[in-house]
Amino acid sequence: MLITMTAYVCPRCQVHAPADALTWCCPKCRGPWDLEFNSAPLSLKSLTSRVNSLWRYEEALPLATEIPHVTLGEGRTPLVPLTTPGTSALAAADTVMAKLDYLMPTLSFKDRGAVMLVELARRLTRGGGVRRVLADSSGNAGTAVAAYCARAGLDCVVYVPDGTSPKKLEQIRAHGARLTVVPGDREDTARAARAAADEPGTFYASHVYNPHFLHGTKTYVYELWEELGGRLPDSLVLPVGNGTLLLGAALAMAELHRHGLVDTRPALVAVQAEAVSPLAKAFHAGAEELSAPAAPRPTLAEGIAIPNPPRAHQILRAVRDTGGTFLTVTEDQIRAAQLDLARRGLFVESTGVACWAAVRAAPRPGLSVVPLCGAGAKTGLAAGAAAP
Repeated sequence: MLITMTAYVCPRCQVHAPADALTWCCPKCRGPWDLEFNSAPLSLKSLTSRVNSLWRYEEALPLATEIPHVTLGEGRTPLVPLTTPGTSALAAADTVMAKLDYLMPTLSFKDRGAVMLVELARRLTRGGGVRRVLADSSGNAGTAVAAYCARAGLDCVVYVPDGTSPKKLEQIRAHGARLTVVPGDREDTARAARAAADEPGTFYASHVYNPHFLHGTKTYVYELWEELGGRLPDSLVLPVGNGTLLLGAALAMAELHRHGLVDTRPALVAVQAEAVSPLAKAFHAGAEELSAPAAPRPTLAEGIAIPNPPRAHQILRAVRDTGGTFLTVTEDQIRAAQLDLARRGLFVESTGVACWAAVRAAPRPGLSVVPLCGAGAKTGLAAGAAAP
């Protein structure tokens, strides 16, 4: 049994399941779980002497009561101004800062959620019911789960779509995980993984269906709150495919506000590639759900090319609840943003530059923070983006 008293709940059907079960989705509607978990307040002063990883926010994490945890020292990534040398970003009326989550142990923000999933899997293996961990990914989430499974000594298999970056495949293999390459796109891969997830003894480390992943990604906002001295930016500009970073951010903002640690919540500004933008279309049409998804077009932002995200309703609601909006970026804007960041000393993969591309095209008032989510070394420079 888990030490923490948590339970899964379906946000649509209100069906419950214990959080130590291997039931990876709601048995009634087959939708993703939420987690019934009440965080406790924390103080800035208490953080000064704590562990240098996301486990420092133990009051806010559902698996924090048992020590030691699986960890690779994830979290606490730098927050830097996106300005030219010699200027003062904080003195400007409207400021953009970047959080360098591509400096995580596996070079992407997915480590924030993967460490939570693998910690949960590690605890469940002690009962003998789990024999392997399974993940599906366009690359970064699979790499993160593979790395943390290696750290925890767990057997891991990762499903990826045909066409995944060779560097990401190499990284997954290097961590000792077994790869299953699925013909087709990201949706085909997800379907294949979900079919395998029902096999006995399988823990499905889904960054979409398992809410522990969201409770890991919410540490992105807890870090901002700590780094900014107990406040939050005016806007959080976040890339959205399956929405795991945005939904984690919404969780953290709600918790900090509920505990009286912030007065207001930032606007959530969601960014999609124009080529695959079902949520942006639904948002601007005033819809609460997605209509039948259109066939996705190729995009450089492969990590957010999700035509039918299972948590679409929650994503749309979270953006509206904060007075935020959706923005889309073109392939040319992605190429230009990647080069621009590289010339500022920041080499980021093409998916990870989408937010900077959006902010360059449509600046936000006040202080905005964008995440740089994945390292450029994982994919290289986007096709057509070579410097003159």
